[in-house]
Amino acid sequence: MTTTETARNVWLDGVNPVTKLVLALLLSVPLFASIDITSALAAIALQLLCLPLTGLRLTTVLKRLLPIVIFAPIAGVSMLLYAEPAGRIYWTFGFATISEDSITLAIAVSLRVIALGLPTILLFGGTDPTELADALAQVAKLPSRFVLGILAGTRMLGLFLDDWRTMGLARRARGVGDRGVLRRFFSMAFVLLVFAVRRGSKLAIAMEARGFGSDIPRTWARPSRLHPRDAVALIGGMAIMTLALAAAVAAGTFRFVWS
Repeated sequence: MTTTETARNVWLDGVNPVTKLVLALLLSVPLFASIDITSALAAIALQLLCLPLTGLRLTTVLKRLLPIVIFAPIAGVSMLLYAEPAGRIYWTFGFATISEDSITLAIAVSLRVIALGLPTILLFGGTDPTELADALAQVAKLPSRFVLGILAGTRMLGLFLDDWRTMGLARRARGVGDRGVLRRFFSMAFVLLVFAVRRGSKLAIAMEARGFGSDIPRTWARPSRLHPRDAVALIGGMAIMTLALAAAVAAGTFRFVWS
C-alpha cells in the first residue's frame, strides 16, 4: 500500500476542516474551568489514544510537541512563586513564596499548556491548507479574499524555510556562517523579511491579475460539505472533555479557576 493510499484511509481526513477548528476549541476551552493535574493528564491521555485516527506517528507528534513541553514550565513559574501559599512552606523571599499548594498549581498549569497545544497538533498535523481554505469559504462563509490571502501566506511558509536554509549554506560557503550566532540570526532574519515583502508584493499583484481580488462571487473547484462523520467527531470531543473533568471531580482534585 502506498503512502497516498494510507493517507486516504485516515479517519480524520474525512472530517471537515471547519469541524476540526470547532473540535480544537471544544478540546481546549473546557479545560479553563479547572486548574488541576488530574483533568489535564486525563485529557492528554485520552487525546493520545485517538492518535491512530489522525494518521500521525507518535514520534512525529512528540517532536512537534517538544517546543511546547520545553516552554510549558514558564507558564507555571508565576503560580509557583506568587500563588496564595497553602500547605507546607518550602521557600520565601519578599512577595515570592514556594509552598506545597503553589507547586501543585505550577504543575497543573504546565500540564494544561500541553493539553491545550496537543489538539492542534493532532487535528491539523495532516490537514491540507487548500482543503482548509475551501472549508472556511464554503462552510464557514468567510470572505473569499480573506481566505485566499491566508492560503497564499500558508503556502509561502515552506519557501521561507527553504530561503533560510539556503542563506545559511551560502554564508558557510563564504566562511562567514560559523561566528556570531546572534549577529548571523538577526542579519538573516532581516534579509528574510526583505524577501517576504518583495515576494508578497509580487504575489498580490499576480493574484489581482488573475481575478482573485474580484468582488464577483467565486466558484470553487472542490466542494466542501459537512457529513455525519463531523457530528461523530464533535461527540467524541465532548466525551473526552466530559471524561477528563469527571476524572478530576471523582479524584477530588477539581479546582474551579476562580476559586
